[in-house]
Amino acid sequence: MSVLLQIGRRPPEREPRAEPDPGTGAGGGPLGLAAETRVFRSAHGAHLFVADGSRIYDLPQETADRLEQWSAAAHDPAQDAALAAGLGLPLWGGAGLPAPRIDGTPAAVPPLSSLSLNVMQACNLSCGHCYADEGRFGGSARAMPRETAFAAVDRLLAEAAPDAAVVVGFMGGEPLLARDLVHEVVTYATRAGAATGHAVRFALTTNLTTVRPADAELFAAHPFTVAVSLDGDRAGHDALRRAPGGGSAYDRLRAGLEVLERHGRPRHLSARVSVTPYTGRLLDILEHGIGLGFDEVGFAAVVSAPDPAYEIGPDAFTGFLEQMVECGRAALRELTAGRPYPFGNFQTAMYELHTGGHRPYPCGAGAGYLSASAEGGLYACHRLVDDPAFAMGSLTQGPDQKARAAHLAARHVDRAEPCRSCWARYLCGGGCYHEVTRRGRTGCDYIRGWLAFCLRAYVELSQAAPEFFRHPTASDLPGDPAALAR
Repeated sequence: MSVLLQIGRRPPEREPRAEPDPGTGAGGGPLGLAAETRVFRSAHGAHLFVADGSRIYDLPQETADRLEQWSAAAHDPAQDAALAAGLGLPLWGGAGLPAPRIDGTPAAVPPLSSLSLNVMQACNLSCGHCYADEGRFGGSARAMPRETAFAAVDRLLAEAAPDAAVVVGFMGGEPLLARDLVHEVVTYATRAGAATGHAVRFALTTNLTTVRPADAELFAAHPFTVAVSLDGDRAGHDALRRAPGGGSAYDRLRAGLEVLERHGRPRHLSARVSVTPYTGRLLDILEHGIGLGFDEVGFAAVVSAPDPAYEIGPDAFTGFLEQMVECGRAALRELTAGRPYPFGNFQTAMYELHTGGHRPYPCGAGAGYLSASAEGGLYACHRLVDDPAFAMGSLTQGPDQKARAAHLAARHVDRAEPCRSCWARYLCGGGCYHEVTRRGRTGCDYIRGWLAFCLRAYVELSQAAPEFFRHPTASDLPGDPAALAR
């Protein structure tokens, strides 16, 4: 069996872990071929995806057929291991083979590397699909005091690894309703980071309806990534986002884009489309966003919302997958031809596969990333602010290391059902904590379907346009601060 594609950055043999806990490990041994592998086909033949290390191999056609037939039936894991050894499949530890890279042992609590500040837990728009309930998170509107914001920066720098780069994120609600505080924090964090030897980057998520020239100048002068909420063209956007007084939220967004073009563009400007049952054709929205000049356009299904009418339920995921694959095919076609096509979901998947990306968690929430509420409480992420189940300390007392360790131990993907027996688990990580705790894992079939398409697309893109991987265009400043701590 020959290696199809040499992964550009091999994953480490072992990742930092806490002390092993034999009582809650990954299950006491191999789970079998169906959980550890996935046979797939592309225009170039048959291939094998190995979950451990996200490795991809060529397969002879007859071997692929045999594996598919074998995996379709139930077998004892020992029988699967014997077959794998007989076929020479590099799956589990053995003679000449490394130990599994992920083995069910929880990750050790890392230094803090990213902290988002909920500077304004209120919003100037009213959107039924907003997970944050206009920033109130089920409570009342409030703003973060200046001393709390500065304390958040101090805490981040104190908890970060020496000389490491850190990220300060601004969330809401609408963070630009607290623009004076945002400007002050950027100045304070830049100076404080220089004094402690930490390079400070910034991320901000906004509806872009209130941006001013001074804000644009701030974004251009500092290493900023700005993520903008977009729901389609004028009709589609305004159908989901209600502006006060009956004005057009879309027209205000377009005016905000013009402000950025005239007065300063951030290092990376992305559009995030929240997909609801009322969202139009995704390919049209993708191309509309690209036409507006965004560096990246990505989709996320609304799984949990204050109003359930805006949620993508299990039945709707089939249509969502079909539209995502349609967008993916457009991206593959354009990138193969050497033309840029910044479909964020697709690009992220391509780079994850190319670098052997694999992880036992969906993101860095509760690990290297935390979020501070307006009152100074620390939570696993910005979507879980004010949720006592995900409380992780305070700015005054510092992060609660025991709570973070317990979070990482309880939510390792190899300890979750049905995740631990899924071939896609180390690419998915088990799903967004906010969505899983509120709605369960309703999108598993969608995730597997999307990743199955991406595997095929990766092989074909690597063959047709290898330069795409030699010159990455994806930003190193994702719009979601939790992703920075992966």
